[in-house]
Amino acid sequence: MGIGYGPADEQLEKQIGCVKYTLFCFNIIAWMISTALFALTVWLRAEPGFNDWLRILEAQAFYIGVYVLIAISIIMMAVSFLGCLSALMENTLALFVFIGTQIFGFIATVAGSAILLQYSTINSSLQPLLNVSLRRFVSTSEYSYSNYVLTMIQENIGCCGASGPWDYLDLRQPLPSSCRDTVSGNAFFSGCVDELTWFFEGKTSWIVGLAMVMAMLSVICGVMSFVLVQAVKKEEEQASNYRR
Repeated sequence: MGIGYGPADEQLEKQIGCVKYTLFCFNIIAWMISTALFALTVWLRAEPGFNDWLRILEAQAFYIGVYVLIAISIIMMAVSFLGCLSALMENTLALFVFIGTQIFGFIATVAGSAILLQYSTINSSLQPLLNVSLRRFVSTSEYSYSNYVLTMIQENIGCCGASGPWDYLDLRQPLPSSCRDTVSGNAFFSGCVDELTWFFEGKTSWIVGLAMVMAMLSVICGVMSFVLVQAVKKEEEQASNYRR
């Protein structure tokens, strides 16, 4: 775009080039981050054992945030190419469209992360769902299916009942061997609601971290695109003045 009629024009052209190629590099990084986010969210959704646990515990609301982040990661992968092209072409209309997509991407990414955290952390909406399901299994632990589910969870996680071993006493059920440490023979003090929540939180921490990085990159790319638009407009104004 630059014509280079004087030192000021040459300086402006260098600044545009610097912003343009920096924005290009940030878009490449954003594409890599969004691809990694897509891979992690799809892996979490498709993991067979994890999916089975959520289905058994009727806590599949956990996947709402995952679905949002899968969708936004796909969109941001495509948008990164738009950012690269609009920056290299110095097209103001394409840059404005790109800025709009970055604003949308930031809002959607933060919203998806918030929803995911809402169903995967301590004191979140996940815990009441787990509590209801686990207490139901404890109250029917004399049946083979309930006993199988409780044994699977309590032995693998190292927990007992929904909130602790007293759940069995409250619901007038015998304390099973899966509630006891195989070495000491003592009952596990921790309830499975908290232990499962910590387990789910560990699964989602990397995903939320990547999502926040992607949201930050959306802000950076949006700001740099706006700066590039202003610089390109200024260069066009100077070029039109010289033609006069």
